[in-house]
Amino acid sequence: MPITVAAYDRIGEENAFAVLARATQLAAEGRDIINLGIGQPDFKTPEHIVEAAVKALRDGHHGYTPANGILPAREAVVRRTLTTTGIEVSPDNVMIMPGGKPTMYAAITMFGEPGAEILYPDPGFPIYRSMIEFTGATPVPVPIREENGFAFSAEETLSLITPKTRLIILNSPANPTGGVTPKAEIDALVAGLARYPDVAILSDEIYDVMTYDGETHTSLLQYPELRDRLIVLNGWSKTWAMTGWRLGWSIWPDLLIDKVRKLAVNCWSCVNAPSQFAGIAAIDGPQDAVARMMEAFDRRRHIVVERMNALPNVSCATPKGAFYAYPNISATGWKAKKLASALLEEAGVALIGGPDFGVLGEGYIRLSFANSAENIERAIERIGEFLAQRDA
Repeated sequence: MPITVAAYDRIGEENAFAVLARATQLAAEGRDIINLGIGQPDFKTPEHIVEAAVKALRDGHHGYTPANGILPAREAVVRRTLTTTGIEVSPDNVMIMPGGKPTMYAAITMFGEPGAEILYPDPGFPIYRSMIEFTGATPVPVPIREENGFAFSAEETLSLITPKTRLIILNSPANPTGGVTPKAEIDALVAGLARYPDVAILSDEIYDVMTYDGETHTSLLQYPELRDRLIVLNGWSKTWAMTGWRLGWSIWPDLLIDKVRKLAVNCWSCVNAPSQFAGIAAIDGPQDAVARMMEAFDRRRHIVVERMNALPNVSCATPKGAFYAYPNISATGWKAKKLASALLEEAGVALIGGPDFGVLGEGYIRLSFANSAENIERAIERIGEFLAQRDA
């Protein structure tokens, strides 16, 4: 009788990596590929951060670290959280993680089990739904609608809570839409959650400082009434262009912090030491490179919106956060994933089809403007030429 791994048959994946692999393969074959698919800053990690890691290695930091991270790294997260939210947390509630996904994994597996329901944004980061299904819980999509500025609706979110709901996942600024949920909507959600004290919240705030047009991020940490059931996900990957360092942090309530520490001991032991010293340098060092990166993203954002809206049968809402646009291509007649595949294979432009971000993603494609303005211009020109020459 063959072995069975039924739980693992439920695991999905993040298709952006499959698109990246195909784009890389085509480029290796000599094709001119413009990648607007992967969610990764095209900037190098600032030099002072790299040097901090090199110094840590030279100083002999080659061994295991505590499962929750070295104290100086956790204290750096405390300082950074105070700066960005005005809230002081204890380093004892901070977990240094090998990226952002382990926080999702830990939170969702804590609350997900057969018979449970977990609410998640749709369209949203695909790992949310994948991990919910892995646990055997029922994924309940919270619609993220273009007509609502790609913000979640507090009223709609609250209406989806049932006696089976164990966890709600929130994400603002959001991937893949670039939406930022206004504070008034978050206020309304928090007020409504008072009726459901047994429901935990995972707030994915990885893009917290990446906002535009005067928008500001509202952290769920700013609501003391949630603190005993709130998990906040954040990290270094996006803000400091450190995706490959695999370095994140999360803030946990007293009830859960030792549980996630034990999970770390069982799963990844600890985060490598030199990366943690690099993370301290990122938080405490100069932020000029972050500001320059955000200025570049803002310029590119305007190019994307202007050029995409000039294409026939395409409309593109102006993203308020992160570094993604989410153009509406439904009027072209193309199915989103079919269009994304054809653009890569025939036009040399890598994008991600909306359905890769959820069941409500049809009619949209995700475009990352974490690429040069020149490449973005070239890519959108190719998209326009393709749409003019090809029927769905």
